[in-house]
Amino acid sequence: MIWAQDAAGGIGMGGDLPWHLPEDLAFFREQTRGHAVVMGRKQWESLPDRVRPLPGRRNIVLTRDTGYEAPGAEIVPTLAEALERVAGERAWIIGGGQVYAQAIDLADELVVTMIDDVYQVDVRAPEIGEGWTLVAREPGTGWTTAANGMRYAVERYAVERYAAERHERTGA
Repeated sequence: MIWAQDAAGGIGMGGDLPWHLPEDLAFFREQTRGHAVVMGRKQWESLPDRVRPLPGRRNIVLTRDTGYEAPGAEIVPTLAEALERVAGERAWIIGGGQVYAQAIDLADELVVTMIDDVYQVDVRAPEIGEGWTLVAREPGTGWTTAANGMRYAVERYAVERYAAERHERTGA
């Protein structure tokens, strides 16, 4: 799963990001390109026309509306069906809030851009609770300052069982 959140866990406002952080958009593109991306209908509809479907990725949209059309994307009614379709390949859950809430207990990795500010939001990220281990942070301490002055850091979490295996393999 991959998302950006503010310091209070906010991820969206009115179907859009409440901030503009080009460096994070580039990071998102780099991480997800060449892989499947699974998203809810509202997330799909929030994408600008010029990047819908997200280029270079297999786009899968969740909706219970059997007549829904999303040119360039596969439509599935449930998260379970989406995960069946991507079994054996790397896939990213990219939102929105309801999909993140459904998927967090099924995920093995979280990549979260933490933004050092608080915004007015109407959608929040799921809580990163027990069972998740922070395995990497860039930068290690402090914040990266974007060209527009925003401060952010990228944190990677793994389910504890995978974090232990990773530590054994890499020492990280």
